[in-house]
Amino acid sequence: MINFNGDLLAENSDYLNHTNRGLRYGDALFETLKYNGKSILFWEDHYFRLMASMRQLRMEIPVSFTMEYLEAEIKKTLKSSQMETAPARVRVTVFRNSGGYYLPQTLEVSFIIEVTRLSEAEYQVDESQCIFELYKDYLIPADGLSRLKHSNKLIHVLGSIYASENGYDSCFLLNQKKEVIESLKGNIFLRFGDKIKTPPLESGCLDGIMRKQLLKIGQRDTRHQWEEAVISPFELQQADEIFTTNVIQGLRPVTNYRKANYQIEAARQLTETLNNRIRVMA
Repeated sequence: MINFNGDLLAENSDYLNHTNRGLRYGDALFETLKYNGKSILFWEDHYFRLMASMRQLRMEIPVSFTMEYLEAEIKKTLKSSQMETAPARVRVTVFRNSGGYYLPQTLEVSFIIEVTRLSEAEYQVDESQCIFELYKDYLIPADGLSRLKHSNKLIHVLGSIYASENGYDSCFLLNQKKEVIESLKGNIFLRFGDKIKTPPLESGCLDGIMRKQLLKIGQRDTRHQWEEAVISPFELQQADEIFTTNVIQGLRPVTNYRKANYQIEAARQLTETLNNRIRVMA
């Protein structure tokens, strides 16, 4: 089932048309969430990121858009799709209502909630081969918009096509200064011995929810020193370990990049810590 502005519709329903501003101009935001069969993981962080992003894009936030209301709508959609007790991927899309050209006729919004069943409730470390390359055809501008989960992801789409056509599992992305900022599927972390680095938001990386959780873990991590610092392409082959992060997969180790092969030990340890934190929060 699809939840469109609170109404539950069949997935094959025709509820949008050619005037949709998300389709026409990319005038939309989205949040991808993980539901573990009991609760929405990191829901408060997702909610406040969505609200901050809507304000930044000058969208009018409805009075009804409280944390409790949207959570209830998500759970209503899960229940109607028979996933109330199953792990699921949830996508919440918010777009400005139709009307106008570049200048919208209204700042009011609509929303869509979609759910897809997942196989695992807890995070697992996928240790299978994961080969990366550097995607250089297009660069992500390091500005305030690059941190948002907006619907213009053309660089990620083209990078994914490039990776598929050339036998890679994913790619690292660069900003206009040729700094490494993220991967096609999430934020990146590099480990050099006992030091873990991730690009700062100022480099233009996504303000990721899983990135935020790991930085919180890093504040109490006695094994590693954590820092947000600019990462150059030359550092990629020097790292002992690289992993990417998002809220659906958790931590995904990179196994190979060009001539470099990487370890997986920090990804294992941090995934265990992350799952323990989630169990305590439940």
